[in-house]
Amino acid sequence: MSFTQGVSGLKAASSSLDTIGNNISNSQTVGFKGARTEFADIYAGATGIGTRVTGTSQDFSSGSIEQSSRELDLAINGSGFFRLTQGNQTVYSRNGQFNLDKDGYLVNSTGGQLTGYTGTTTGGEPAAIQVNRNAMAAKATTSAAASYNLNSNTEVGQGSSRSLTVYDSQGNSHSVQVTFTKTASNTWDAKAAIDGRTDNVQSSSLVFDSNGQLTSGQTMALNFGDLNNGTSAFNATLDFTGSTQYSRDFSNISISQDGYKAGDYSSLSIDSTGQIIAKYSNDQKQTLGTIVMGTFSNMNGLSPIGDTAYVETTESGQALLGTPGTGALGSLQSSAREASNVDTSSELVNMIVAQRNYQANSQTIKTQDQILQTVMSMKS
Repeated sequence: MSFTQGVSGLKAASSSLDTIGNNISNSQTVGFKGARTEFADIYAGATGIGTRVTGTSQDFSSGSIEQSSRELDLAINGSGFFRLTQGNQTVYSRNGQFNLDKDGYLVNSTGGQLTGYTGTTTGGEPAAIQVNRNAMAAKATTSAAASYNLNSNTEVGQGSSRSLTVYDSQGNSHSVQVTFTKTASNTWDAKAAIDGRTDNVQSSSLVFDSNGQLTSGQTMALNFGDLNNGTSAFNATLDFTGSTQYSRDFSNISISQDGYKAGDYSSLSIDSTGQIIAKYSNDQKQTLGTIVMGTFSNMNGLSPIGDTAYVETTESGQALLGTPGTGALGSLQSSAREASNVDTSSELVNMIVAQRNYQANSQTIKTQDQILQTVMSMKS
């Protein structure tokens, strides 16, 4: 007669209660994945001699996504893990609560640095992402596009003027005045001057067909030379593509240009594809990098190290890396967090079952003790 079965049952039930308790205690932990204890029977010949714990398996199903007021809170819609460097090791986590540290790195609460690709590249070896919070330099206008409707009822020799804003190499804004004068049926002369100056006036001839579509003179050079304050010579092109000649008032259809003044860093955002976008006070945006995620052929082979982080093992296989929304990887949702996937109600039921198992195994030991006492009393 042996107490082995009962003792092994007590150990198994205790281990199960430990796992259940850990699940419940982390039911509010962002990105936490619940677990369950798994068992196997033990035999000596044809006789069962109890049970043993074979391991703990993780439930990697997605938790619900909760909205957040922080733009650097990220949730993964689908499979995959954030890839981080922590000390001298690479770790993986579903917890996407990030901040910018003093050096501009995107880090989690334990100092793990989010990794990805720098700039607009999406290949090579991922590295810790560092956000450059320096001011954005000014950019001179090199290309402008402006489409207008020129009134077809205008008399020859008459016309109208329109203006657009451009920038020099130091970010100073300038006004370009474009004057359209009708020179013949379906033909217009366009002259462009900058800041009201009369030197270096640029000109072009626009020709429309009988349907009011522009057929010639789509591009005008804007070579205004030196402007002021030691800026570089201003040279740009103005594209009139899309302009029309209809029987209606002169009007702007669309105006755009590629220059801007200098701007200070103002904020950071991350889109669904993992692109990290800096915003500046001059209304410009710049892609600073792209987040890299990882997935595994056997996620249950990952080894948990605490703080909702895992490291790869030979059982999990090497990480399969990619950017969000590619391959099997899910997309990102900013200003959101993935809640723990623990179902507290189910865990409380599991706790009751494990407690009953513990009590039943205790009763087995008690019964075997009573039998042993009976045998001993028979000898006396």
